[in-house]
Parts: sequence; C-alpha cells; structure tokens
Amino acid sequence: MKRKPLIVCTLALSALIYACKVQMATNTPAGSPAPMTAAVDKDTALPLAPFAVTPLTPEQSQQAFVLPPGYHMELVASEPMITEPVAIAWDGNARMYVAQMETYTQDADGTGTKDKKSRVMLLEDTNNDGKMDKSSVFIKDLMLPRMILCVNHELLVNETDTYDIFSYKDTNGDGVADEKRAVYTVGKVAPGNLEHQRSGLVWNIDNYIYQTVDPIRFRYVGGMLKPDSLHSGSNGQWGLTHDNYGRLFYSRGGGENAGSGFQINPKYGALEFADAYNEETFSPVWSRISNPEVQGGPPRLRPDSTLNHFTSGNGQSIFRGDRLPADLVGDYLINEPVARIIRRAKVVNRDGKTYLENVYKHKEFIASTDFFFRPVNTYTGPDGLLYIIDMNRGIIQESNWTKKGTFLRNKIDQYGIAKVNQRGRIWRLVHDGYTPGPKPNMLDVPAVDLVKHLDHANGWWRDNAQKQIVLLGDKSVIPTLKQMAGGQKGASALGRLHALWTLEGLEAIDKELLTATLKDTDAQIRRASVWISERYLKQNDADMIARVGGLVSDPNYDVKTQLVLSLGANKNERARQIVQDILAQNPENQMLARAKNSIDRNEDAKVYGMKLGGFTASERKLIVSGGEIYKGMCSPCHGGDGNGLPTNAAPALRGARHVNNDRDYAIRILLHGLKGPIEGKTYPSEMASMKDNTDEWIASVVSYIRYEFAGTSVRGIKGRQSAVVQPEEIKKVRESYPSSREAWTIDELEKQLLPTTTLK
Repeated sequence: MKRKPLIVCTLALSALIYACKVQMATNTPAGSPAPMTAAVDKDTALPLAPFAVTPLTPEQSQQAFVLPPGYHMELVASEPMITEPVAIAWDGNARMYVAQMETYTQDADGTGTKDKKSRVMLLEDTNNDGKMDKSSVFIKDLMLPRMILCVNHELLVNETDTYDIFSYKDTNGDGVADEKRAVYTVGKVAPGNLEHQRSGLVWNIDNYIYQTVDPIRFRYVGGMLKPDSLHSGSNGQWGLTHDNYGRLFYSRGGGENAGSGFQINPKYGALEFADAYNEETFSPVWSRISNPEVQGGPPRLRPDSTLNHFTSGNGQSIFRGDRLPADLVGDYLINEPVARIIRRAKVVNRDGKTYLENVYKHKEFIASTDFFFRPVNTYTGPDGLLYIIDMNRGIIQESNWTKKGTFLRNKIDQYGIAKVNQRGRIWRLVHDGYTPGPKPNMLDVPAVDLVKHLDHANGWWRDNAQKQIVLLGDKSVIPTLKQMAGGQKGASALGRLHALWTLEGLEAIDKELLTATLKDTDAQIRRASVWISERYLKQNDADMIARVGGLVSDPNYDVKTQLVLSLGANKNERARQIVQDILAQNPENQMLARAKNSIDRNEDAKVYGMKLGGFTASERKLIVSGGEIYKGMCSPCHGGDGNGLPTNAAPALRGARHVNNDRDYAIRILLHGLKGPIEGKTYPSEMASMKDNTDEWIASVVSYIRYEFAGTSVRGIKGRQSAVVQPEEIKKVRESYPSSREAWTIDELEKQLLPTTTLK
C-alpha cells in the first residue's frame, strides 16, 4: 500500500535541480536559496512569479492571488484568531465553527503530534461585513479534530484516532461548550496515520450523513447517529461534497485522483470510469510560482519547476451559491496545495455518465504566489460566496514522511520551512457587482418559517432548512410540504426536490405523493421519486414496482440509471423484467450496463460471509477486518479490485508474487516498507512502513490481500485457506529486525527469501 497524505501529498523536491534565475527578494532571510522563476506560459502570456520562503502577512497574501477578471479575495479570519484550520461548519444562524489541528507537524520530527491540544473555535461576524470579529474557544484539549457537523444547537465532532463522535453544546450562551454526550461509539482506536483517516460528516439531500474512508453512513435519529453499512466500502480521503441532487464527490490524493465516486451513490456499490476526466487535459496543474517541494522527484516537475499534475487533490466542493456569477454554479472545485491552486471543472452529464472537464487551458481558477498558501477545504457559504480554508504553513505532510536522512527532510531543513506554522486563513471569493446575501436565522424559529427557505437560490439555505425541519420533527408542516413537492405552491424544481426529501426525512412519504412526483416535468424529481420509492420496492410492493416501471422509457438517462440501481437487486420478476427491458432498449449505454454490474457486485459483498464458510471464526474476523482496512486505506492507490489505477500510482496486487507467493514477503513489506523499482517499473513514491500498527492489524491486511488477490497459480491445493496470517507470525518477523529497519527493495527481499510456487 503506497501511502500519501490525506490533507495533501508532499513537500519534497530540491529547487536546486533547476537553475535559479533571479536574486532573492530583499525581505528573504539570509542564507535562504534564491527564488525561482519560470518561462512565460504560451497560452496565458503571464510570467510565473519568483517564490520566496518568507511568510506573508494576511494583507500581503491577499494581494498574491491570481484570479479571473472581476473576482477578488476577502479575508474572513486569520491568525491569531485561528491557527491550523482544516474544516469549518456553520450553524443555522451562520455562526462559524472551525476545526483546528494545532499539533499537526509542528516540526519535521512530528513532536507532540498526538498531544490533546487542538481546539474548535467559534467565530462570529457581528456587523455583517464578512470578517469575523468575535471568537471563543468552543472546545479545547482535542486530538486533531477532523470532522464537524452542526445539528440544531449542537456540534458533532470526530477526532483523529477514534471512530467515536460526540455532540457538544453551549447551554449558557458564553460561546464555550459545557455539555458533551456520545452520539456514536465504537470504543476502539481508529488505525492508520492521521492523514489516512476519515473526513466529511456531510448531511446529504437523502438525509444520510456521509464520510470518507470508513464503509458506513449515518442517519441522525433521536439525537444519535445510527450507522448503515456500505457493503462495497467507502471512498475518498480528505474532502467530500455533494451537488444539488445528492451526487457525492470524493477525491483520493494518495492515488493522485482529483475526483472519484461520483457516478453512483456508494450504497449501490463502487463504479468508476477511467475516462471520467481526461488524464491529458485534467490531471496537469498550472502553478503561478515554482514548486520546489514536490514528492516523487524530477518526474513530478516541468522544466520550469512547476508541479506537472495533481498529487494531493483535496477539500473539494460543488459551488451552489447565489452571489457569484451564474456560470460558476454547479462547478467542481478542488484544491492542489502543493501547486498553490484551486481547480475549476464543469460537471458534464452525457447519457447518464458524469465527466469532469477543466474550465481553463493551462491556467487555474484560483492560484497564489504565496509560497505558504495551502488550501485544504472549500465551501459554499451562507452568504452565497465561496469559502477557502488555507492552513498557510510550511510542512504540509505528516512526520512519517519527513524523517531524518530522507530527501524530503533535507529540503525541509534546507529551506527552513518547518518553522512556519501556527498560522491559518479563511478566505471568501467575491465578484464585482455582487453583494453578499443576508445572514440566516434558522435556529429557534418554528418549522413553518423554514419551509420557504427550501426554495432559496443558495444551496446552503436549502440544505440547512431541510436539515433543521427534519431535526425539529414538526409534523404540522407536512401538508404544506406535500403541496410544495406536488407543484401546487409554485416552487422551483429545486424547491420541490427539497420539499420531497424533507418529507422523506420526516417519515411522511406515501404512495399517492410518489405517484404524482414520478410524473414531474423535472427529471431530477422523477429520479428522486424512484430513489425514495425504495421503501416500497424492497417490500416487493407490486403496485409501486409497476408505477416506477412506467418510467422504463423515460427520456432522461439519470432516471433510467436510478431504476436500474433501485430495482437491480430486487428478486421480484416484474422488477427484474423492468431492468432487463432498460438494458435491452439501451444496449450501447455504458452507464446503465455498469450500474447493473455494480449492483450485482454489491449484492455479492452483502453475502461475503458465505464465501468465508471454510474458515474458522477467528480467521474470518482477520480477513473481514483486513478488507475494511484495505478498502478504506489501500484501494486509493492499489485499486479496489487490486488491479491498480489508471494513474499507476502504485503496483497492482492481484496475482503479484511478492505479495502472494510467500507470506513473509508481504509481512516484511508491511512492517518495513518497500522502495525502488518493482519488476523493472518505478512508481511515484515508496510504500511506507506500517510498523506502528498492531500485529493483528498487519495480519488482517496481509490475510485479506492474500485471500482476495492471490492468483490461481499461487493458490495451490489448499487454496484460499492458506491465505490467513496469524498475529504471532507478524510478531516473530517483527522481532527479527530492529525497529529502525529501513524499507526493503525487491532485490533485498529476493536474497532474504526464496520465492516459492505455492502458498505456504
């Protein structure tokens, strides 16, 4: 498993590989290397700026942005009010909560990383000028908080190294949480480096709360988070967002993937298309300054020393506000903090299949010449504008990859950037001629006052009005919502859609309403109606199966795809026939066929335990646990099916002899890491050591990989039963080498272990 960071991927490559062309700025510290420039971009006709490793003030950094005409950046908050921000959430009255990882890589050795010194800040803009002027420490003494979500007057928080989620509440109005309660408890340590754990906690239009990495989603019921399994695993790393219609967008920085998981909802399985974005036109990034700190060496840099493609895509969002130009609405925005840019892409639907297409050629939507600009999250705000979280720091990688003697560490020390931390900015993007929208007032008001916001032009308002009505559980608004969803209140299509999903959240859906909305003129409402009707379809309700079957020839491919997803696993003969009719009528449609395949694989995943019937209970536990770890942590680089990724971020594992032939190969690789060419092929970065995890953790991963990806040539007579590796075997190998053992090369492994032709 190749390891790359969750928030970002790297700070690594020497600027001295390339020629320095100008002298250092006068304010650059003595002894620092000269700044670097690059050639004029032939398409944009703008020269790249020299970089200097002197931190900029917020005012200087504000002037360092390179933006399209008409756009400019405003400062919302900065140090010392906030430090090391990674995520924000607004409550219904637009008070901003800021999660801060204040012990994240404070020096190159990671001193004190796991100290419980991080905080969640509460910020307020009391005069509505867009800049926060009031702050308080809402929660202190946390372990690197990574997910936050406002629910009414409470804030849900998840910290690093734990699956548990707690609710915090300020009961006396002083801006400090004084009440804490558990809303989801697992009670065990979340394994893995802090950069490979979950993010998100996003309340989607379907009233489920989604996160990355872990294969579950939640429903907020009775003040508690009720988990629901995602049988084919989750997706993504740092960053999660959704569009107006509930389509989720993940990204996987470790796999150099700038967008994934957006074809179907993960509850239906996993579906990716290699051509969802064009590698030649979408993957390259276009910095405005040289990027001397790139992991992967010279292959990651152009001759002008700029990063040549995404290595750490993260913090994505779909812009859904109403106070920026209309052509930005619905666009996909994703950060690349190594390049100091934010990409803008169009989300294009062709016959039900979704594509991402770069808006600009050889330039980016947002770029900065501030060397320490580190965007890690983006959001649509209550005021209808775009918000950007900028950690504004030197090292942008966890200390597992910055150890003494490494190439990365040498460059960190050379530039002295480890000292640049305890900073952070929150920016908002504005445009000439547009004024920010008013502040919302959604807390402590009755549900009837919130209904009108379901038709608001700003997606933030629609989302939060729906969430608040569902949280209040006020049934008195059901008649109004039904009229609105049915088109009797003159609401827009988006307003009708939110009314429909709000009814779903209130458990107030009925077949009469669905019969009407299945005939709506808007395709996305018809699609949502099929989706919501699953409560009846799963009960083999013949009447409802027939009603949704009336859409078998719907002109919209999103509707037909939803029919395949909602009926694809149904055992009812009529349901099966509807799916077959759709496939038969659209034999050339790639999306429909692949959606059916995903459903079939997802059903297999639900009964995965049946495949393990020949193993003992303890062996099954190891393999299943390893599968969960693999899907959340390893698949971003090696692929969910073990066949690698189109980006060739890491080698394929399926049938790989160094993983499957001799268990000691895999054990040593997991314990100590792997570097250098593999069977003559070089990969972007080395496999990091997993030795900090327990023997059982490593045994689980090795067992799953050997069980799932062993080729037929290495299974031998015993077959998969020989795949399991016990924790005591890990312990034995661990004790055979010093803890400081460096990463293996394949040649070293070959000398240590003779390859075999059958599993031991």
